[in-house]
Amino acid sequence: MRRRLRVLALCVTLLAATLTACSSGRDDITLRVLAGPELADVAPLLGRLKDDTGIELDIDYTATADLPGQPPAAGQTSPYDLAWLASDRSFLLRLQEAGQRAARPESTPIMRSPVVVGLTPGLADRLRARVPGGRLSWADLADAAADGTLRFGMAHPGRSDTGRAALVGVATAAAGTGSALREQDVSCDRLRGFRSGQTLTAAGSRELIAGYVRDQGRADALIAHESELLSLNASGKLGEPLEIVYPEDGMVLSDFPLLLLDPGERSAYRTVVDWLLRDDIQRELMRRTWRRPVSEDVTPSAPLRAPVGNALSFPGRLSIVERLIADYGDPARPVADQVVFLLDFSGSMRGRRMEELRAAFAGLSGADKTSTGKFARFYRGERLTVVRFSGDILQERTVTVRDDGDLADLNSLVSEGGFGDSTAVWSALDRGYRIAADALDEAPDRPVAIVLMTDGESNSGLGYAEFLRRHAELGTGVDAVPTFPVQFGEADPAALERAASATGGRMVDAGASSLSDAFKEIRGCH
Repeated sequence: MRRRLRVLALCVTLLAATLTACSSGRDDITLRVLAGPELADVAPLLGRLKDDTGIELDIDYTATADLPGQPPAAGQTSPYDLAWLASDRSFLLRLQEAGQRAARPESTPIMRSPVVVGLTPGLADRLRARVPGGRLSWADLADAAADGTLRFGMAHPGRSDTGRAALVGVATAAAGTGSALREQDVSCDRLRGFRSGQTLTAAGSRELIAGYVRDQGRADALIAHESELLSLNASGKLGEPLEIVYPEDGMVLSDFPLLLLDPGERSAYRTVVDWLLRDDIQRELMRRTWRRPVSEDVTPSAPLRAPVGNALSFPGRLSIVERLIADYGDPARPVADQVVFLLDFSGSMRGRRMEELRAAFAGLSGADKTSTGKFARFYRGERLTVVRFSGDILQERTVTVRDDGDLADLNSLVSEGGFGDSTAVWSALDRGYRIAADALDEAPDRPVAIVLMTDGESNSGLGYAEFLRRHAELGTGVDAVPTFPVQFGEADPAALERAASATGGRMVDAGASSLSDAFKEIRGCH
């Protein structure tokens, strides 16, 4: 009996040794992954991936939105096997632009999170009180930024997926079409007022949030993924949790896809994807990262059940995204525009036409509560010059907008009387360009534009040829200053077209809509 027991024990020992040998003989695989910095929060879970599958992910958290230098667009072998981003939209647009649509890599969404806004509770209450129904939109936030109420932080859209998604969301709302941005929707930058409220930025959202935690007085709002704001609120690092706002006019949704860069690793890639999409792993990802599961069989936790609402579409062309980013500029270097308004105060402007002009200026000063009005309004830091003219320059005033008093000053100038009996369009435009030349001498990097509004033909002062001669004498600096003539009443469209084409601007016909809409249309054009 004892011999049988010894033999049985020996067999069990040999069997265990054999199984151990088979297990240790498994071909473990290491995959190199280029990932966005936002995904560092998945790292603690990856040891379990190796235990379950034998696959280790060696992750480099330095990816930027475009995956520059990565195949297949690069035409070379990548040192990475996979890429993991908040979104692959910019990368795929780059492939499309290079004519490599067929070469797009396999991509699988792993989790989701919308780009939203976190507001300090006090500010959230104040902003909701300004809006009927209390449901905030991107337009409401742009309005609050323009008037100095909102100071926000957002990652750099030129580098960060999060910052880029936020910028696309705001710009799509500003366009007001309800669809993906088109080339004509970004022909003018209508985000100047919105951008004027940005006081904090960083290369990525993790650095942005770390900067906010260090100095919470620099901003009272953060634009980031829902997951990042929920995680920040749960960290205990804030004086008070941020209230998360889901803008009424829509959000861009990130789906954190895993991309296969090396087709030779497809089998390992599929193993990793299948593991990440398992219901138990989806729950663990949700618990650790505060991102929404992609699996329909996994119920989102309570903080993740807020409806996303209108998911905004990403532009379909890389050039649109690049133009949007270029117009927004470097958020670490705020630059305010100067706009010179040349306003015709000849006798024909008396009555209804003057009422319309004054209403248009009041709208730009904050009275227009439409979505387009909130994006187009004058903003803090903007420099504005109003020149009233008829046969001569009647009055001129320049203000840098600091508060409502400055706007009231300009509106009073527009509301004052003092009409003339003739119209000197080219003399007024000559004066406008001399103001622009002085502005550029003072601040060469400041964008300057001229808006010319007249309701009649030029019948005194300089002629067109003399204007061109004097314009050329001002030097090459003013060549970048466009004029946007607004055709109103009986204004000569041919003459206004000549003014636009000679200066790189374009004419806007107020008769097709209204003077208010015409002014809003050219806001941000420079």
